[in-house]
Amino acid sequence: MVDYFTHFSCLFDLGTPENAARSLALCNEAPEKNDEPPLSYGFLASLQEEGGTVIWIYDDAGSGDPGSVIEFVLLCAETFDLSGIWGFEWANTCSKPLLEAFGGGAHVVDLSARKSLRSISTNHWLTTMLNGGNPDA
Repeated sequence: MVDYFTHFSCLFDLGTPENAARSLALCNEAPEKNDEPPLSYGFLASLQEEGGTVIWIYDDAGSGDPGSVIEFVLLCAETFDLSGIWGFEWANTCSKPLLEAFGGGAHVVDLSARKSLRSISTNHWLTTMLNGGNPDA
C-alpha cells in the first residue's frame, strides 16, 4: 500500500498577541455550515512563543491541506484587518518511489485585498514545460 503526504511548516504574524491567541480559537471553530469540519482539519497551529504575535502553522503528520491554510489566513486577514503579502510552500511526497507522486507548490496571499495572488504547482509547471508550453501563460 502506498501512502501520500503533504507537508508544510510556516509562520504567520497576526500583529498583536491578542490576535494571535484569538486566531487559534478561530481556526478550531466549526464553519457556519454544520456539515463542514473546522478549518484546522487540514493543519495544526500553535503560538510560536507565549505572548507573541506569530503562530506556527504545520501539517498534521503528513495529512496537511494547503487549501485550509489559505482559507484560514484569508479569514484572519478579514477578522483582524491584516495587510501586506504572505505566503507559504508545501511538499507532496509518497512512501514509495512512484512516478508523479512527488512535487509541491507555493501560494502567495494579499492580506490587504483579502485574495490569493498566485500559486504554483511544481507538477503542473514541469508537465507544461516538458510538453513545450509556457507555464506562465
